[in-house]
Amino acid sequence: MSKRKPLVIVTRKLPDVVETRMMELFNAKLNSDDHPFSRNELIEAVKQAEVLVPTVTDRIDKAVIGQAGDQLKLIANFGTGVDNIDVETAVARGITVTNTPGVLTEDTADMTMALIMAVARRITEGAAVIGPDNSWQGWSPTWMLGHRIWGKRLGIIGMGRIGQAVARRAKAFGLQIHYHNRKPVHPKIAEELDATYWESLDQMLARMDIVSVNCPHTPATYHLLSARRLKLLRKDAIIVNTARGEVIDENALARMLEAEELGGAGLDVFEHEPAVNPRLLRAKRAVLLPHMGSATIEGRVDMGEKVIINIKTWVDGHKPPDRVLPSML
Repeated sequence: MSKRKPLVIVTRKLPDVVETRMMELFNAKLNSDDHPFSRNELIEAVKQAEVLVPTVTDRIDKAVIGQAGDQLKLIANFGTGVDNIDVETAVARGITVTNTPGVLTEDTADMTMALIMAVARRITEGAAVIGPDNSWQGWSPTWMLGHRIWGKRLGIIGMGRIGQAVARRAKAFGLQIHYHNRKPVHPKIAEELDATYWESLDQMLARMDIVSVNCPHTPATYHLLSARRLKLLRKDAIIVNTARGEVIDENALARMLEAEELGGAGLDVFEHEPAVNPRLLRAKRAVLLPHMGSATIEGRVDMGEKVIINIKTWVDGHKPPDRVLPSML
């Protein structure tokens, strides 16, 4: 492969240090005003670019990939998940797909614990009281009561890197660790975390005080927490999702929150982002965040460095380290 600089089109604004390095290494076309690309802009990008750097907000589906020119050889996703990309179609067209795994583990686990605490201890409700109107009337023994999390059972759905990082934090908070995964974790990890494995998700859900969703969105996990499964949860249970909104049947969750059939929900992701279900917006027992789980300066720079390494490796004629294949999904 030639050492010339390939045309790299970046769909969103990235940290300055990342963009500067991209400009040095590649013929980079940046998105200076950070506007989300329209479908037509995505199609124009794949017609021109040798390398496309999209994010989770860009839907690179079969139709978009079908418009790609022969020069497009790499889609270097700025993000861990690749559910926004039709990987099978891309690979069939001879386009390599990469992502940025591993760099967001600690940030996402931190946010998971923050949401668990926020819902259990009603933190956002309390913060709202001391707002511009300052309606606080002073301390009271029975006002703004939440729940202690020490000694409660946490059920983790998806015990990969992030799930394990959540478990380590949760154990330090005195939570009992339970998990459902495609297979049990290594015995040493299970021993370290004192974690109980449930082959049956249904059986685990019925017994947990708190449930944390930490699995990727794939066809197999779409609405994994269906209306039927959500009904298995205890009436005072808390559910937290920092993974992907599509894993939960959002309408069913909203109905249960309205009917006070759940203790609460902490959501950083939504089924139809950036749209948020109006019923969730009205739900008194929901803490909602705008997909902030990975939003640290350190995490975003680490993601950018992964993207650059993947592109540079490809430019040098080697297989990028973070290739994603259809068989992996």
